[in-house]
Amino acid sequence: MTSDREQIIERLADVATALDTRDWAGLGELFTESATGYGATGREAIVEMVRDHLGGCGPSQHLLGNHRVHLTVDGDEDRAQSLTYARVLHIGTGDQSGLTYECFGEYSDLWTRTPAGWRIASRRFHIAFDRGDFRTLQPG
Repeated sequence: MTSDREQIIERLADVATALDTRDWAGLGELFTESATGYGATGREAIVEMVRDHLGGCGPSQHLLGNHRVHLTVDGDEDRAQSLTYARVLHIGTGDQSGLTYECFGEYSDLWTRTPAGWRIASRRFHIAFDRGDFRTLQPG
């Protein structure tokens, strides 16, 4: 049986994969219905916000590491916080072909255990520094 920490790290990898493969339905399933993240509230709004940034972008790669996971049991509710370093490369396409945008930072996620497993209730990404052209990110 895998530990809660291992399950959360696997879900983080699932989020990165969903972002890079543009699996919007799969991405939505990794958030709670009322989650907040990427400047949006609610699972559908989060997916739409991400789609507006990655939908017209070329390939991307979300590399994750240095996972720190802290578990909390609050009554009948299990919660966790994870802090995860990320290095994300985006490559332009179409009119933005030849452009790249790369950012380095840390995801701060709050998790809730649901009947379907651990899901993100809140997500923030603090960009420590970036380089390239932000115009690489665009809607599809």
